[in-house]
Amino acid sequence: MKIALLGYGKMGKAIEAIALERGHEVVFRIDVNNAADREKLSPENTDVVIEFSSPHSAADNLRFCMQKGLKVVCGTTGWLQHKTEIEGLCEAHKASFFYASNYSIGVNLFFHLNKVLARLMAPQKQYTVFTSEIHHTEKLDAPSGTAITLAEGILENRTDKTSWVNNLLAKPDEVPIWSSREGKVPGTHTIKYISDVDEIEIRHEAYSRTGFAVGAVVAAEWLADKVGIYGMEDMLEM
Repeated sequence: MKIALLGYGKMGKAIEAIALERGHEVVFRIDVNNAADREKLSPENTDVVIEFSSPHSAADNLRFCMQKGLKVVCGTTGWLQHKTEIEGLCEAHKASFFYASNYSIGVNLFFHLNKVLARLMAPQKQYTVFTSEIHHTEKLDAPSGTAITLAEGILENRTDKTSWVNNLLAKPDEVPIWSSREGKVPGTHTIKYISDVDEIEIRHEAYSRTGFAVGAVVAAEWLADKVGIYGMEDMLEM
């Protein structure tokens, strides 16, 4: 499979290593230093684009790829206000778009567990829900896309909650996300339910980028023969 990398930072390089290890060819490595090379991408020379760039460039990259009818696996977060537009372009140009806020298989199982726990806890009004995320200082967006996905999973299963807030005291109908950026720390996401008498906690901690890189390449392999809009729940059949 011929893979183009849009974004060639630490994640892009980790994805490249896994792709080569799995027998694929990386035909383009595009970042801010050779951004004009994006114009060379086409379905004739690229089977799947893997987009891990930055919040300020992702939407433009995705517009370009959708209009070219390319297949794209995107892991960049912080651009989701444009997601409806991108999905519309995908359908109009018969492209393929696979988005996940996190490509770790473990995290996506964690997403599912979070929804199940939220549904179980919904009738238990004595518990207050609390979420937090910690990332390294190089992460540009806050809250993380993973934290937003977790908060949305809670909202889907709680009729008494209508929105989430970041680093603010939450109102009764809000889910709080507390974000912090600290040195070189592993990405950590925590969900807590706290009452006067006890506390329930689930937590995911990522030790390295390898799990995310493997998931992105597996998603590219899965998407290669498909047209349409997909996510990890489709691939993992959850």
